[in-house]
Amino acid sequence: MFSKIPAIKSEETFLRQTEKLRDALKQADAVVTGAGAGLSASAGFEYTGKRFRQYFSDFEAKYGFHDMYSGGFYPYPALEEHWAYWSRYIYINRYMDAPKPVYETLFQLIKDKDYFVLTTNVDHCFQKAGFDKKRLFYTQGDYGLFQCSEPCCKETFENETIIRKMVEQQKDMRIPANLLPVCPHCKKPLTMNLRSDGRFVEDEGWHEAAKRYERFIRRHKNTRVLFLELGVGYNTPGIIKYPFWQMTMQNPQAIYACINSGEAIGPKEIERQAIYMDGDIGEILQGLSDPHPSNGAKSLTASTKSILRSS
Repeated sequence: MFSKIPAIKSEETFLRQTEKLRDALKQADAVVTGAGAGLSASAGFEYTGKRFRQYFSDFEAKYGFHDMYSGGFYPYPALEEHWAYWSRYIYINRYMDAPKPVYETLFQLIKDKDYFVLTTNVDHCFQKAGFDKKRLFYTQGDYGLFQCSEPCCKETFENETIIRKMVEQQKDMRIPANLLPVCPHCKKPLTMNLRSDGRFVEDEGWHEAAKRYERFIRRHKNTRVLFLELGVGYNTPGIIKYPFWQMTMQNPQAIYACINSGEAIGPKEIERQAIYMDGDIGEILQGLSDPHPSNGAKSLTASTKSILRSS
């Protein structure tokens, strides 16, 4: 459907694109932010390496996996062990703050605009950073919610209290049996409200958020909209990336901006309306928020310069 073109990497182009995006933010009637895993990774929510070993070295030693995602799919021999793993996983990725204030920086950039956020992230970082809940649509679920594993109902259940108890009371990689979560209706085990198969529960809140997003898009169909895509990959491009391209192509006043490390790319059909920035999202957002940006290459961070030099 589209013919893709990559971002051109040079310091001059990068700085020019920065100014172009700063101007687009200023001129926009509305900002639609589409956020993927790369945004949370920039904020420090890494699922491998040092952070993984800090919280899951015992599971790594016993079962041999080396990242949080793999541990989440491991077939543990008992639910007590399954929830010992998942309670830690949820606690550090949902109830702990991100190490870097990337979401807060983004909020400061768009808070005074008519904005909406569409995200596949499930870590709740937007609300913790101050974003209005009614301007958010979490399409793929929330680490903070349980649902029936059956599911017998279209309900979700807040999990913070029980997750904290699981973390506090687990011993030898197991939680007490009396903490195992069960559906209050059918007594089947509860599971995470994450879209991984056809049993994902889209509850009343999910559908209300979807309607608010649809109304927002209709209201700004022919206005100066900035579609700001941050850290979106190709696992589920039909949720954010492809619709953003399509809506930009249909609206001559729209601007599509893609910030991503290694995947700042888009279709040739919207080249004149597009801004591509290949680098660390947090650093680029911080540069945009600087009211007095320095001139020339001095305004580029060390890591971004490294990316440009390696191109």
